[in-house]
Amino acid sequence: MQPSFVGLALCCALLVFGRLLGAPLVVALITSIAFGSTAIATLGAVGGSSPLIYMVFVLLLLASMLMRGRIWRELTIVFQLHRPAWIVCLLTLYAVCGALILPRLFAGRTSAFIPMREHGLVFEVPLAPVSGNFTQTAYFALGAMAFLAMSVLLLRRDALNAVRKGFFAWAGINAAAGVIDLASKMMGAGDVFLPLRTATYALVTEVEQAGFWRIVGLYSEASSFGAAALASLAFSFTYWKSTGSRPAFVLAMVLLVLVLLSTSTTAYVGFGILFLLLMLSLACSLAAGRVSRADVALLALCVVCAAVGLAILVRDRHAFEAFEGLFRTTILEKSTSSSALERTFWNARSLQSFLDTYALGIGLGSSRSSNWVISVLSQLGLLGALLQAALVATLAYAPGREAWSRGDRGLIALHDSVRAAALTALLCGTIAGGGADPGLLFFISLATVLACRAHLRADAAIASTLRADKRARIWSGPGMGYA
Repeated sequence: MQPSFVGLALCCALLVFGRLLGAPLVVALITSIAFGSTAIATLGAVGGSSPLIYMVFVLLLLASMLMRGRIWRELTIVFQLHRPAWIVCLLTLYAVCGALILPRLFAGRTSAFIPMREHGLVFEVPLAPVSGNFTQTAYFALGAMAFLAMSVLLLRRDALNAVRKGFFAWAGINAAAGVIDLASKMMGAGDVFLPLRTATYALVTEVEQAGFWRIVGLYSEASSFGAAALASLAFSFTYWKSTGSRPAFVLAMVLLVLVLLSTSTTAYVGFGILFLLLMLSLACSLAAGRVSRADVALLALCVVCAAVGLAILVRDRHAFEAFEGLFRTTILEKSTSSSALERTFWNARSLQSFLDTYALGIGLGSSRSSNWVISVLSQLGLLGALLQAALVATLAYAPGREAWSRGDRGLIALHDSVRAAALTALLCGTIAGGGADPGLLFFISLATVLACRAHLRADAAIASTLRADKRARIWSGPGMGYA
């Protein structure tokens, strides 16, 4: 093992930063997700894998939970309170067993795509056990354990404030890193974040597309940054729409500009889907006569942007030619590019692997594709895909939401914004994702969403009891005749 001193120093800095915000471990854990190319070490024994710095904070979180005197009692409460916790454990057990058994059971019966670090390419080879079965399964299992640890921590209502700070810090670092990266390249300074990129990833950090610099922020390439920026935008925009927070609005506007300038096809397609969903939501609100102040502000902003764009176009019809070229390159011509054709082939072969293994899968980490859903099907099989779908449905659907109407507005805003970030990240993974692991962000978001729902249900139950007691006192009062 070769430790990364840059990664260690950054971990210490994040702990100090979290301490300043009053929650060193939680804030540092969530913030560390933004450092997508900084490793804590390089593990030569498992094919040169380089775990990112968030692994340090996951292990610290687990250690802190194990040292709690009531950990087993608290875990019992978690499993009683959150039924999806059983699904997480069952899915993790299936993933671990599948990674050990399936590549050996179906060895040679189908093909897999394995990245070769020394060549920087992906090769198709007969299915066989690989180091990815160990590393990817370890990441998945640690994510699941982080879910349980966060669920225990969030049994206390005040811990949700630390999560709120962590998510804002995560989105803020993504925004700041994108601005710095773009500004440095435009000034000719190159990749100023290169010293932080200690992971053994293929770096594509100083590339132009259609005359625009590709923004990579703290990630290894533009697609990863585009997905992170879009998820951060979904978080900050949803929080602003729920609370009217000005800092959240400013953060959302900065992230919107970065997404539009990212040159990432993943970000553009994902943004287009989210924009259509937003317009549909606004149309439903208008039809139902439930227009909020945020809806009015959003419509006004869209009208102003459209008017400004038309005015510029009338004055100079060639003003947007550069953006037209970017749109043509990243969207219209992307499907015919060599990389798109290669990724389509990966997806087709991965689906064939799903059929070749009788829907059991080839094991987590055995191969890669270019679509998260296809990766789940091919690696985890039908059973694993159904379990994963149940977790996604749990995240997306909030039963009993009508009872939250008088609940804590800040808690509802945190629930909605964290859920929006996680679902957006999964959307980007479905557009262009390489593995079946939904990621640490998904597991932390799932724990946060379930905790918010539990506290909001408790608030609603208390409010209902108080209203019932009040009605009982009124009807049993003097002169009512019902005592």
